[in-house]
Amino acid sequence: MDEQDRDGAGDGAPSAPVRGTRLLELVQIMDKLRLNCPWDARQTHASLAPYLLEETYETVDALASGDQAAVREELGDVLLQVVFHARVAEERSDGTGYDIDDVADGIISKLTRRHPHVFGDLTVSGPDEVTLNWDSIKAAERAARSGGSGEPSALDGVPMSQPALSLAAQLLRRAERAGVPAELADQPAGAPGVSDIGQELLALVNRARAEGMDPELELRAAARAYADRVRAWEAGR
Repeated sequence: MDEQDRDGAGDGAPSAPVRGTRLLELVQIMDKLRLNCPWDARQTHASLAPYLLEETYETVDALASGDQAAVREELGDVLLQVVFHARVAEERSDGTGYDIDDVADGIISKLTRRHPHVFGDLTVSGPDEVTLNWDSIKAAERAARSGGSGEPSALDGVPMSQPALSLAAQLLRRAERAGVPAELADQPAGAPGVSDIGQELLALVNRARAEGMDPELELRAAARAYADRVRAWEAGR
């Protein structure tokens, strides 16, 4: 059997490149950087954290601009952060280490588990039922992780350190899926340190979601429009 037959291209047509091969090269490059670059060698999870946030925001900006070349570049920068963090974790010797394959294995297992209508024999009627199944599976996962040590909450796993607007939106989204009454968001906070303005902002986020809008994207669009007006004013002085 000749080389073309083994490649499945006996008709003379070139075989298609295997997707993902460049990811393996990226892992190898990261290994080399970690070992040979003084700056890369000294980085930690903590020192890299700001870059992960920065690159994520830059990706969101690129998506908003519609510049696909910029989106492609920024996605690469985010991917680098994932590979970098996995490489740092690989060096730990306290039993908590993992590598890029462990990271990939975790998300593969999660996607497979949460899509029984794709990887199992479950039949769904549409995207709404997919969402319900996803939430149900996540709830079961939270209960399993708690090990019976406490009643799991629909809010478990929400990163409380994220920007306040996106935090409020995620909390409201989680609560809605769990059947929490929507009016709870409009009630007085009744907690020290919460101003009337803060409560009004939460209620406004709740209203945006009720109208099918993403409050983060809406405020970002308004902020961009304001920035344009400021620049126009500056140019006209």
